[in-house]
Amino acid sequence: MEHSAAIKRLSDPKPQGRWSLPGIGLVKGLLVTATNMLQSYYRKDRMTTVQYPEQRAPISPNFRNFPFLVYDGDDAMAGLRCTACSICEKECPPQCIYIVLDRDENGKSLKRPKVFDIDVSVCMNCGICAEVCPFDSIYMDGEYELSTSDRFGGLLFNKQRLARSTNYHAKLRPLQAAEVATRRKADEDKKLAAQAAKEAKAEAAKEAKAEADKEAKAAEA
Repeated sequence: MEHSAAIKRLSDPKPQGRWSLPGIGLVKGLLVTATNMLQSYYRKDRMTTVQYPEQRAPISPNFRNFPFLVYDGDDAMAGLRCTACSICEKECPPQCIYIVLDRDENGKSLKRPKVFDIDVSVCMNCGICAEVCPFDSIYMDGEYELSTSDRFGGLLFNKQRLARSTNYHAKLRPLQAAEVATRRKADEDKKLAAQAAKEAKAEAAKEAKAEADKEAKAAEA
């Protein structure tokens, strides 16, 4: 029964669609192309030709090239947000990141990179390092004029070369930088509030102990 029904469906003629003039799709496509071409002569938003290098096209916030490191304050090396946790180094697919943790004379971690190198000749601009960073310290740059005659040392970026200020980040990606600044400010306020509460609790305990000692001495007298 099911077999005969299937045969019947296959044998039935297919419903005829709406008839259209052959080649109408091609004509519509050519009209769109012609419209765009004509508009490129008088509409500024359609004038895509730029007289490079005298003129520069604006960089989209979504454009990403090689990574850079963010620092707070005026001192690039002292203000680096990077703590040398090495998460980006471990997660990097082409293994182009090399990090060495900085330590004091006693071997204690200073939570900052002594060495932070990126081989941009190997980097594939995937942005995974920026996604996995828990300290908001690494982002993808918009700089693209990186030609050099030194194909070895010139393509190995150290932390001095990678360091960029928070103002640079805000100019490159204003929405992202504003969101990060708000979140970091909230976290900082939360830490300060917790520290203040801890100090107030310790002070209250100290005063209570002093009061108890005073009452004990008075009772003994």
